[in-house]
Amino acid sequence: MANPNLISVTDIRGNTAYVLPANTTAGQTNWTHNGTTALTGLTPVANSVNKINSIVVTNLTGSNASLYVSIANNATWGSGTAFYIAYNITVPPTASIIVTDRTNYFYVTENQSVGVQSGTASALSFVASFEVIT
Repeated sequence: MANPNLISVTDIRGNTAYVLPANTTAGQTNWTHNGTTALTGLTPVANSVNKINSIVVTNLTGSNASLYVSIANNATWGSGTAFYIAYNITVPPTASIIVTDRTNYFYVTENQSVGVQSGTASALSFVASFEVIT
């Protein structure tokens, strides 16, 4: 497992990924980026690190919905321990909440993953902006 030296960066690529949990099961990790590419848990490819610049959650329904966002200490979210970044936060109807932004970004290494959960199936859209750093 590599954790690149951020002083010796050779490449930085901007990306946006999204997930719409279809059920209320904890730890939805099936993020999509570049339109079709699956990115499980926002876990970076070998020899890189993902800098998560923002996660914005939007409630697509007319009722309150709860959000959960956590980072796990394993590339396979369900196999690790979840450490919550946001826990049981209510998103009002047709509103958005910024869970994290550039002022409190965090890194995801090869041995970590990000999982999200919606308290109501198909109610919340999670969008992450991140940089792949190698």
